Amino acid sequence: MNHKQNFKLLATSLAIITLAGCANLKPKALQDADIVKQAQTVKGKQTAAVEPINGPLSLEEAIARAVKYNAERQVRIMEEAMAYGTLDLANFDMLPKFMANAGYRSRDSDLLTNLRAGPDSPITEGNTISSARKATTTDLSFTWSLLDFGQSYYAAKQSGDRLMIATERRRKALHNLVQDVRTAYWRVVAAEKLGQSVRNTMQEAEAALKGSEAAESSAMRSPMEPLRFQRQLLENLRMLELVEHELSSARIELATLAALPSGSNFTVVEPQAQINTKWLDMNPADMELQAVVNNPDMRESLYNARIARDEAKRAMLKMFPGITFSYGNRTTNDEYIVNQRWNEAGAQISFNLMGILSAPTAKRLADMGISIADQRQVATQMAVISQVHIARLNYANAAKQYMRADKIARVDNRMAEVVASRAKAESQSRQESVAQQTASILSALRRYQALSNAQAAASRLQATLGLEPVLQAAEGKPLPEVVQAVQQSLKTWEAGELPKLPAGLSW
Repeated sequence: MNHKQNFKLLATSLAIITLAGCANLKPKALQDADIVKQAQTVKGKQTAAVEPINGPLSLEEAIARAVKYNAERQVRIMEEAMAYGTLDLANFDMLPKFMANAGYRSRDSDLLTNLRAGPDSPITEGNTISSARKATTTDLSFTWSLLDFGQSYYAAKQSGDRLMIATERRRKALHNLVQDVRTAYWRVVAAEKLGQSVRNTMQEAEAALKGSEAAESSAMRSPMEPLRFQRQLLENLRMLELVEHELSSARIELATLAALPSGSNFTVVEPQAQINTKWLDMNPADMELQAVVNNPDMRESLYNARIARDEAKRAMLKMFPGITFSYGNRTTNDEYIVNQRWNEAGAQISFNLMGILSAPTAKRLADMGISIADQRQVATQMAVISQVHIARLNYANAAKQYMRADKIARVDNRMAEVVASRAKAESQSRQESVAQQTASILSALRRYQALSNAQAAASRLQATLGLEPVLQAAEGKPLPEVVQAVQQSLKTWEAGELPKLPAGLSW
C-alpha cells in the first residue's frame, strides 16, 4: 500500500470515527444527588453572603437588606452589567479587523503543470513543478469595511439604548421591591402585636364552647339558648382562625424579600404610623411632569422608539454599496515562490443588485417599525399620566380608610376594656366578652391592614412619579450605610416635596 493510499485510509477512518461519535450523543438527565448538591452550594453561598440579624428588625433595615441581598434584584443588576458588556463589544465592532492567520498545507504528490506558448499553441512536452509539497504561510492584515462600520455604528447606538432600558427596568424592580417589603413588614407588625391576643381569645372561646356543650347536655335550660351561644362562639372562632391564617405567612414573605437566612427568628419594631397627606395638596400638573420625566416605563418607551429609528437606518444602509479597504503583510516558505515576503493593499466595492428589488419592502417595514414604536410611546404616556391620577386617588382613599380604621380600633379597644372589667365582676356573659374581644382584634387587624394599604399606595405613587431610593452600588456597600441611605430616602418622601427638575421644563 503506497503513501497515497495510506493518506486516504487515514482520512476516511477519521471521518467515520467523527460521525460515529456525533451519532452516539444522548441527553443526560440530572441526577437527584447532583440537584441536591447544587442546591446546598447555593444555600451555603447565600447564607455566607447575608449578614446575621443583630436585634429587632426595623423597616429601614428590612428595605436595606432587600436592596442589598434580594435574589431577584441581583438578577436585574446582572442584566444591567451584561448590557454594559454588550455595549463594549458593539463599540469594538466599529474598529477595523486586524487578522493574524497562519496555515500549513501538505500534498502527497507534486503540483505538476504543462506549458503552452499561446492560446493556439500546442502544449509543450514535459511537466513543471510550480509549488512545494509542504509549505507554511502567515498573514497579518487590516480590513475595514465602510458598510460594516455603518452597521456597527447604529448597532452600538442600539446597544447603548438597551443598556438604558436595563437601567430603567432595574429602577422599576427596585420600586416594586420596596413596595412589597413595606407591605409585608406591616403585616409582620400586625402578627406580632395581635398574635398573642388571638391565641388567648381562641382559648377562651374554646373553653366557653365546651362549657356550653356541657350545659346543653345537662338539659337544665332551653336547648336553643346554648345552641345560639355555640353558633356565635363558632363564628368568632372562624374569624379568629382567618386572622391567624392571614398573619401566619407574613413572616415568611418578609424573610424571603429581605433574603434573611432560612429559619431566622427575628422580631420587628413598629414604626411610627405616619400618613403624609402633603402629596394630596400638590399641583397635579407638577406630578404629571415629574412622571413624564422620571417614570421608568415612560423612559423605556422613548428608548425603544430610538432603537426603532436606528433599526430603520440600519435597514436602509444595506441597500448601499459596500466599500472595503485592506492592507496586509504576507509570508510563505514555499521555495518555488521568488518573493516569499510581500505587502498587499487593496480596495473592493460590492453592490447587491437584488437589494434594489427589496428596497421598497425594507423601507415600508422600517417605517412601520417606527410607527409602532411611536404609537407605543403615546400609549405609554397616556397610561403613565392616568396612573398618576389613579395612584394619587388611591393614596387619598387609603389615607382616609386608615384614619377611619384607626378611630374604630380605638373605640373597640375601649369597649373591650369595659367588657373585660365587667367580666371580672361577673356581670358580663362569657359570650359577650369573647365577642367583644374578637371585634377588638378584628378592628386592630383592619387598622394594620389599612395602614399597610396606605404604605403600599404611597409606594405606588412613588413608583409612578419615578422617585426611587437613591442607592448607588448598594450591593457593594456595608449594610449600615445602605440602612442610612434608606432612612434618608424615607425622610425625603415624608417631606412631601418633588425633586427639582431642570429649569425651563413645562407641561
